Amino acid sequence: MLSKRIIPCLDVRDGKTTKGIKFKENIDIGDPVEMAHHYYLQGADEIVFYDITASSDHRDIMIDVVRRVAETIFIPFSVGGGIRTLNDMRQVLLAGAEKVSVNSAAVKNPQIISQGARSFGSQCIVLGMDVKKVQATPDIPSGYEIVIHGGRACTGMDALEWARQGEDMGAGEICLNSIDADGTQNGYELVLTALISSNVNIPVIASGGAGNIDHLQEALTRGRADAALVASIIHYGTYSIKEIKDTLALKGVKVRKNW
Repeated sequence: MLSKRIIPCLDVRDGKTTKGIKFKENIDIGDPVEMAHHYYLQGADEIVFYDITASSDHRDIMIDVVRRVAETIFIPFSVGGGIRTLNDMRQVLLAGAEKVSVNSAAVKNPQIISQGARSFGSQCIVLGMDVKKVQATPDIPSGYEIVIHGGRACTGMDALEWARQGEDMGAGEICLNSIDADGTQNGYELVLTALISSNVNIPVIASGGAGNIDHLQEALTRGRADAALVASIIHYGTYSIKEIKDTLALKGVKVRKNW
């Protein structure tokens, strides 16, 4: 069995790491370059960087911040937000990232997934999915809808169908974020996580809702996720990456030990 990954998430706005609840009421909490380096030293398996307003503001990603983070860490680094074209992907990868995450742009232009996979390899392409629970309908039979632009726009797209399409088009990984759980620290959305993880053959990263280590264990076991994104519980010092990994290992979850 492959080791489960623990991945700090840095949501960045105006050059500062920020955190909110359900994509709202964000407050700035630190410098992304310093925080990425700190989590790297703690034993993070990867780092995820999201420029959370690049898409909604219709601007390019902050490539200078990407470059500075990449110079500071020596683990895989995934970048999302404001990536709309192959050239955007190329610039982010040249700045030092190993992966690019497409979310809103992929919904508007699904071919960006297949174009990116052909140009850079599926291992570089992450399909970011922001998902909200809704009433099941014939168009959204799973009861989970894709939303874009940082949760500001509903799409009418079924999350399970979109995940399958993304895999078919060449995405190498899915980062699955529950907007309902995001920032609440009440636990991951396990039904959603298990639904997607059980119906695709590519790794799924659970995102949104971690409040304690039991929540991570549940996402990685009951939710069948391959990795768990963490933010609030490490940003506010509740746990270190090492504490998380040590405790998960004691609970029987296979994790990578970096020390």
